[in-house]
Amino acid sequence: MALSAIALAASLAANGCGLELGQLPANEGNVAEATLRYGDLPAQTRQRLRERMDKLRFDEVVEISRAGIEGRQSYRPELGGLQYGKQYCESLSRSDWGRDIKYTALSYCEGTHCLLVTVEGRHVLRAERVLSEAHLEEFLRQQPTAAGAEPQFAPGRLLAGVRAGLKDAQVEAQARGLGAAKARRIAKSNLFVIDLPQVGNERAMLAVLGNNPHFRFVELDYRVPASLTPNDPYLGSQWHLSTVNAPTAWDSAQGAGVTVAVLDSGVNGSHPDLAARMVPGWNVIDGNNNTADVNGHGTMVAGVLAASLNNAAGVAGTAGAARLMPIRISDANAYAYWSHVASGLYWAADNGAKVANISYGAASSSSVMSAADYMRSKGGVVFVSAGNAGTEVTTATSTSITVVSATNSADVITSWSNWGSLVSLAAPGEGIWTTERAGGYTAPSGTSFAAPLAAGVAALVMSARPDLSVAQVQNALYSSARDLGAAGRDKHYGFGRVDAAAAVQTAKAMAVADTQAPVVSITSPGNGSSVSGLVSVSASATDNVGVTKAELLVNGVVVATETTSPFAFTWDTTSRANGNTTLVVRGSDAAGNTGTSANLTVSVANAVAADTVAPVVSLLNPANGAVVSGTVSISVSASDNAGAAGLKQSLFINGALVASGTGGSLSYSWNTRKAAAGSYSIRAVATDAAGNSTAATASVSKR
Repeated sequence: MALSAIALAASLAANGCGLELGQLPANEGNVAEATLRYGDLPAQTRQRLRERMDKLRFDEVVEISRAGIEGRQSYRPELGGLQYGKQYCESLSRSDWGRDIKYTALSYCEGTHCLLVTVEGRHVLRAERVLSEAHLEEFLRQQPTAAGAEPQFAPGRLLAGVRAGLKDAQVEAQARGLGAAKARRIAKSNLFVIDLPQVGNERAMLAVLGNNPHFRFVELDYRVPASLTPNDPYLGSQWHLSTVNAPTAWDSAQGAGVTVAVLDSGVNGSHPDLAARMVPGWNVIDGNNNTADVNGHGTMVAGVLAASLNNAAGVAGTAGAARLMPIRISDANAYAYWSHVASGLYWAADNGAKVANISYGAASSSSVMSAADYMRSKGGVVFVSAGNAGTEVTTATSTSITVVSATNSADVITSWSNWGSLVSLAAPGEGIWTTERAGGYTAPSGTSFAAPLAAGVAALVMSARPDLSVAQVQNALYSSARDLGAAGRDKHYGFGRVDAAAAVQTAKAMAVADTQAPVVSITSPGNGSSVSGLVSVSASATDNVGVTKAELLVNGVVVATETTSPFAFTWDTTSRANGNTTLVVRGSDAAGNTGTSANLTVSVANAVAADTVAPVVSLLNPANGAVVSGTVSISVSASDNAGAAGLKQSLFINGALVASGTGGSLSYSWNTRKAAAGSYSIRAVATDAAGNSTAATASVSKR
C-alpha cells in the first residue's frame, strides 16, 4: 500500500509539522490509546497493535533520523500521523533536521502497518514496513517463528535483590526515593521487580539503584532463548542412555520419590510417555495452573528427564520413575525473562521439587542465582544448560547451579556447545530421542537436552540416597564423572561427562550426613556501636559442607532470613525503643546443624520527637460540691500518650501537699475529724516525663 493511501503525505501538509521531536511536548497516559486516532486502519489491526503496545511487545528498537528509519527491518522513509501531547500532525517533515539528530523509538508492526513510539517523549508516529520476499526470509531467519524481535531485556523494569529484613513498603520507599515507580516482591523471597516510570532509562536506573547499600544487586531482566539446535534425523537410537550407563544405574534407582521440576514452555501432560509421571505445576506467565506446552520445547526436555520406564512404549527418560512438575516460564517462542525463571524456581522449591532443570541461558543472572540458593536451602539442586553459541562464557555462577555442556556420540563436546569456567558437567546433547508435543517422538540437539539428562542422574542419586545433602549429591555427580579433555576440571567438560551408574554407586557408599555445625560471627556493626534508622548487619558463616541459611535475631527474635552468601541483613531499628539491644546471627547447614555467633550489643539511638502532649487527670472521689465527714477516700486517675509509667502525681488540700506517687493512679485517706468546719479545695496534678502537667480540682465542705 502506498503511503498516500494511508494519509502519510511525503510533503508538509496544511496540518503537518516540521519541528524536531525533542521540541514537542510528551504524551501522557497510556500511549496505546493512540491507536484509536488511526481510523483508516482495519479494526483488527488496530486492536492487535493496541494489545501489543499495552504489553510492550514491540518488534524492535529503531532510530529515526533525517534520512529515514534505521532498524533490522526495512521501512519506507516517510512518517506521519504524529501524536504528541494532545496534538496531531498528519505528516512530519524532517528536511530541517540536523544530520546528527536521531531519536530512538520502539517499533510495533502488524503486516505493513507500523506505529513508532519514541523512548523520550513517547510520541507516536505511523510508518510503513517493507516486506519484500527476500527481506522477510532474512528477517525470519534472525527472529523467533511467528513473532517480531522482542527486546534483549524487559523494557521498563529491573530486578533487585535486597538485604533480608526489609519490608515491602521499605523497599518501595527506597526505590521511589531513587526515581523508580513501584517495587513488587517475587514469592516470599528477597527478590523484587522494580517498575520504572518510563521505558528507555533502564541502564541509567540500574546505575542509580545499584549504589543503594540496602540492595544486594540490581540487574536488567534479560530475555533468553531456549538452548535448542535443529534436529538430526539420522540419529535414531537412545545412544545417550548407554553412554552414561543409565541402564546399570536403574538396577539401583529409577528416580522414585523424587519430584523434578521442568522450567520451560510447559509440558504436554497427556503424552503417553509422560502422563503417569505428572504432578501439578504452575504457569508463571499467566499466574495460573495451566501448564500446557505452548511451544514444544518443554515436552522434549521433560522426556529426556523422566519419560516413563518399563511401559513398553516410546522412549525412556533418565529418571523414568520420578515425578514431573511442569512450570511454564516462557512464551510461545520459547523465550523467557530472568524474572520468570527466578519466580519458577521459588515456586518449585516451595512446592516440593528436589531437582529443577532450566534449559535456558540463565546461569549468569544474580536473580536466578539467588533463587537457586533458596532452592538449595530447601534441599534442591538446579541444572542449567550452557547454551548453543559455541563460544566461551566468561561470567561466573553460583555453586547452587550445575551448568551442563553438550557432548556427541564420540564423547566429544559439540561444536555448538558453549563452554567456560562456569561449566560443572558435560552430558550427551546431540540427537537425543525424546517426547514431542504432538504425542510422538523426535531427536533434537542442544544443551537444552544435556542439562535434563544430568538432572535426571541427580534424581537417581537422590532416589538412592534421600538422606544426602545437596553438597553430597553434587559431589557424587562431580567425583564420579568421566574425566574428558584436560585432566581434572576444565572449561569444556567441567568435572567430566556424567556417569549415572558411577554416581549412584558413589552416593550409596557415602557416609552418613555430617554433624558439624557452621561457624558464625557478626562482622558489622561493631560491639558497642550506636545505631539508628536502617542498619546494615553483615555476618560470616562457614561450614564443612555449606551454609544454607542465616538468620538475624534481635533480642532473641528472628527478624530476617537470608539464603545467599555473603550473608547480609537490613535491620529497622525504629521498631525498637532506644537503649541496648542484643544481636545474634544463627547459621544452618543442609543437615540441620546450627551454629550461632557471639552476642553483640548495640545501642539504639533514634531521634525522639519532643512530647508536648499533657497528661489527662481525673479526680474520681470526692465529687465537686460534696459535703464530707469522717474519713474520706480520695482517688485520682491519670493517663498519658507516652504511657502511665512515666507519670508523677501530687495531691494538694488547700495548697498543702498531702500525697504523691507514680503511675496512673493515686489514693489518699483524709481524716476530716481533725479539720475545722468550712470549705476545702482538693487539687490533683499529673506530670509526664517531658514536664507536661495537668491538674484537676474539686471543692468540698465540712460542717
